[in-house]
Amino acid sequence: MSQLESVFGIHAVRAILDAAPLRVVELWCLKGRDDDAFQAMVGLARQHGVSIQFVPRRTLDDRAKGENHQGVLARIKPAKIANEADLDAILATNDQPLLLLLDGVTDPHNLGACLRTADAAGVDAVIVPKDKSASLNPTVRKVACGAAETVPLVQVTNLARTMRFLQEQGIWLVGTAGEAEQSLFDCKLRGPMGLVMGAEGKGMRRLTRENCDELVKLPMAGAVSSLNVSVATGICLYEVVRQRLGA
Repeated sequence: MSQLESVFGIHAVRAILDAAPLRVVELWCLKGRDDDAFQAMVGLARQHGVSIQFVPRRTLDDRAKGENHQGVLARIKPAKIANEADLDAILATNDQPLLLLLDGVTDPHNLGACLRTADAAGVDAVIVPKDKSASLNPTVRKVACGAAETVPLVQVTNLARTMRFLQEQGIWLVGTAGEAEQSLFDCKLRGPMGLVMGAEGKGMRRLTRENCDELVKLPMAGAVSSLNVSVATGICLYEVVRQRLGA
């Protein structure tokens, strides 16, 4: 039997109860908490027959290993991890797919924030390399606020090879790089496309950069030379949204 995973935070746990309640094996809840959002989550868990234990805060603190659990922690069966073989099915769901490719984003907080923004912007899938990337752990799920259950996270063995495959399917790949000459806001971002973001501090790897169809940069008017990858991702994705809406 696969080892159970821990998920904490009201939004993350509620998202799993909504999307895949059969994966939830047991729920640990803070004794004495009775606000509406909490009680609604507990009620949903009871509807699905989930085992619930009400415990002191220290028990949750110990199980969450210092993370902000918001008074709830679920033990769940792990979901199937999407990979290269799932891309055909994902692309088939939308004739104008929007993908987010993250090259070596290792901070789980950044990955979670990127997933949350990807969900809000209508991204069809987030693609990451299997190596040198954060995985879908409890911190990612907590920061994503439920988006980890709605946006497929596709782990691929070779990101450059996957990029070439996407190009063969008619996906235009736009990468972000500080040395690019063209501004994000001067780039056409409509049609089937993938936005490629680099790792914190280092940016995209050479092969990733070389496999982009186009490179753009964010205008930087201040003293800092770059933005946090999740912040930059949000700016870029919403420029895509703006252009797709015809604004």
